[in-house]
Amino acid sequence: MTTLAKDSPRKYGLGDKNGFGIVAATTIYEGSAIGLSAGYARPLQAGDRFVGFADHYVENPGGAGAVNVTVSKRGEIQLPIANLAITDVGFPVYASDDDTFTLTATGNSYIGKVIRFESAGVGMVAFDTTNLGTLTALTDNSGGAANTTLEACGTAVTGVDGVGSNAASKADVDARLTSIKNNFADLAAAVNALIALAK
Repeated sequence: MTTLAKDSPRKYGLGDKNGFGIVAATTIYEGSAIGLSAGYARPLQAGDRFVGFADHYVENPGGAGAVNVTVSKRGEIQLPIANLAITDVGFPVYASDDDTFTLTATGNSYIGKVIRFESAGVGMVAFDTTNLGTLTALTDNSGGAANTTLEACGTAVTGVDGVGSNAASKADVDARLTSIKNNFADLAAAVNALIALAK
């Protein structure tokens, strides 16, 4: 069964482009990484959702949304990336502001992935804002130390009050608990790596 019974002209987007109203009293420069604040575009600040790179200079002297900015929402772009090395191809890239790019995820905004090393501290990055999901990194409160290898937790022990003849058994249990905490830390690190790759 169909519902459309007549021509229905639609509004189409601009392919790899998008547009957003700008926050009040803000200037955006061409090439700036753009983030959203309460739905309005601004030069990206750490933690903003990244929505693309500004195509042109634009100034909004008025209220929020009075002027729009056009952004490229996907493509490949050459960026300065702090401490980028030739072995970092494939790594996720983050931004701490509109022109500062890093391989450090904590507190920063996901931009894309390194696809080519250009020179020390400079790389080509593939970005695609349409693939940003809602995945959130895990906070590891296990207290363990990740080392990329899950540890054997040993055999079960009895007598865990830690006194008298049971003191040695308590030490064994403590050692096993440490291994369990380390395993949780390893799992959290692996899940967070997958989350970064899925964005």
